[in-house]
Amino acid sequence: MITSTTGPQPADFADVRATNLAVVLRFVREHAPCSRADIAASTGLNKATVSSLVADLIDRRLVRETGLTENRVGRPATMLVLDGSPYAAIGVEINVDHVSAVATDLAGERLLTWRRSFAAGDSVNQGVASVGAIVRRVVNRMAKEERQVLGLAVAVPGLVDVQGTVRLAPNLGWRDADLGGDLAKALRDPGFPIQVDNDANLAALAEQRFGAHAGAADLVYLTGEIGVGAGIILDGRLRRGGLGYSGEIGHVQLDPDGPPCYCGRRGCLEAMAGIGSVLRGAPAPAEIHPAEIQIEIEEVVRLARAGDPGTLATLAAAGRSLGRGVSILANLLDPEVVVLGGHYVPLVAWLLPAVHAELGERVLAPGAGGCQVVASTLGQDAAALGGAARVLDSVDSGRLPGGLSRIS
Repeated sequence: MITSTTGPQPADFADVRATNLAVVLRFVREHAPCSRADIAASTGLNKATVSSLVADLIDRRLVRETGLTENRVGRPATMLVLDGSPYAAIGVEINVDHVSAVATDLAGERLLTWRRSFAAGDSVNQGVASVGAIVRRVVNRMAKEERQVLGLAVAVPGLVDVQGTVRLAPNLGWRDADLGGDLAKALRDPGFPIQVDNDANLAALAEQRFGAHAGAADLVYLTGEIGVGAGIILDGRLRRGGLGYSGEIGHVQLDPDGPPCYCGRRGCLEAMAGIGSVLRGAPAPAEIHPAEIQIEIEEVVRLARAGDPGTLATLAAAGRSLGRGVSILANLLDPEVVVLGGHYVPLVAWLLPAVHAELGERVLAPGAGGCQVVASTLGQDAAALGGAARVLDSVDSGRLPGGLSRIS
């Protein structure tokens, strides 16, 4: 008999059990409080298997019992909720003028949010030192609270390949940086995984897990920082593309005769609808000092509220250009919702009317395909929160603390 070893191989017992543990943990996260019977009925696992898996999760302090409920037919059932009190997930965002860090528990509740200054144009080594310093502080705080760090994910505004190498971060002045490897060395191999991803990708994960449209299967997040990028979730999964470079919507050309973009072309979405097109009418991000952006946005909001004609015209023009970009996304991807983040958030009252008008004119599907355009509710640290969400996604996928290799 001829056999082949190149096809799919059967999973061993540890693999199957790891998968089933993740299934049960996800169910509890999404449906708590719930009973063992609820889990068995919904997942198809038999009751004995569910009882064994739940016991394992309780031992790991990922799940805990929370009393009985009598609001059901038959005997009262012991209900289960997430525990996770001994654990923390860390997300960090590197921006042009600051580094922010967020730590959450297993349920996504914030344990801390910290920020420190950072200067765009610093070398990668200086960037690693800044990130390493804030991560060490977070890890030390978690240690004092007797929490084990499950992982770290770092958000970077630029092209990050599927291996986590920062290939190009023009607003930081970085190219071909092994940020994850350098951080592991700076943190002296901390004992938890380190991941690096694009800021828009991680912000999209945060919106899908924690935002006002949490659970949306088809969602796009648009950054509103110095650059404009898109984090794309389709069919419930983040889409990075073949090499990890998807989402560069900011450099889709809208008008070949439009204003210059730092990429060297003219009329890119970023040049026409980015924050530089709103503040002082300056299309080039390099013309705006990062420390001045928030102050200038507040001034734009003040003038818009006062009905200043020039400010309203500038915002309407940016909204039309943004609407053209969103229309491209709607026609290509048909998302349920496009979330505007970052510096777009305080400006949405003046941007959205023009965005919606463009969608109505440019999207082929009736009613703009049902695509909603909304402001993020997660604040300026969405990408850092998304880093923590990515760590929690890894846990949901079966990378559980405690060492699955010891399961027998």
